[in-house]
Parts: sequence; structure tokens; C-alpha cells
Amino acid sequence: MPMPLWLGRFNTRYTNRIIGPILVRLPGFGWLGHVGRTTGRAYRTPIMMFRRGDRAVIALTYGDRTQWLKNVLAAGECTFQSPRGEPVHLASPEFLHDPSRRLMPWLIRLPLWVIRVSDFVVFRVVP
Repeated sequence: MPMPLWLGRFNTRYTNRIIGPILVRLPGFGWLGHVGRTTGRAYRTPIMMFRRGDRAVIALTYGDRTQWLKNVLAAGECTFQSPRGEPVHLASPEFLHDPSRRLMPWLIRLPLWVIRVSDFVVFRVVP
């Protein structure tokens, strides 16, 4: 069971603004750039992403009802920017249910198991 949506809304409104600039400096974290599906406004969401060859994986810690995910699925693409690297263009998002959490590094699997997250979105990395 992912974290409740009210916590995600609270984090979006308050926590992300304070710790987002610090959090994205940690390994695996960065800014996910996406466009609002109804407003057309550009958004940046602090998020943890892991690359596996030509694929990128994001754990859906708040489930599949988040606004950023709805925006990305509607657009079919987004970007990921870590402070240490070039922007990565991500396309063809696919929802994936994986109770084994094998797409994640072994160190991340345990926290995801504790909070019962087994849903992911997988992207194709566009060169």
C-alpha cells in the first residue's frame, strides 16, 4: 500500500519546496520535468529515478493517482535532470506491477517492501 495521497499533496505544497533543492543532490534523485495536461504549465517534481541500460524506472511511492504521473502518461514523455548530469529525455512510459521490486537496486528494495510499494513506471531513455 503506497503512501496516502494527502501526504503527497502536503509534500508538494510544503515539504518539496524546502527540502527539494537539498534532496535532489542525493544519488538517484533529481527533478522530473513535466507539463500539466490541462494547464500546459511546466512543473518540476523531486523524484528518485534509476537507469537500467536504455530504461529508467521510478517507484510509485504515492501510487498511480499522482498528478505528475497523470501528466507524464498524457504527454507520453518527460525529462529528468540531476544536478550532476545532463537532462535525460524519457519517453513511452509504462505502468508495471512488480512485487519482487527487481527493477530497483537491492538497497532500495527493503524500504519499498516496508512501505509496500510494488508499482513502478518504466521509461525508454531517448538518446
